Amino acid sequence: MGRTKIPRKICGRAANSCFKPNGVPMAQLARQILEADEFEAMRLVDWQGLQQQEAASEMNISRQTLANLVKSARFKVTDCLLNGKALMIDPHHKDPIL
Repeated sequence: MGRTKIPRKICGRAANSCFKPNGVPMAQLARQILEADEFEAMRLVDWQGLQQQEAASEMNISRQTLANLVKSARFKVTDCLLNGKALMIDPHHKDPIL
């Protein structure tokens, strides 16, 4: 049994809740869900350019947890780009926004 998740500080929101290939109906696409904490980790590290330790502090999580979130998020985004999947940004995140 895993540990319970510590609430994570999530400040950023995506401009859209879905990104998909042009010209393909949504019903025909496989979907990949990007969780809110994965989006936030990627936003802090890749877009704001924070070091992982700084980004982890911003989210109130360990550096290793942040690294795992960034790795997972990058994999999902790359999977969507390479395999023509829809990327769904989870609007119903389970962690509270602090």
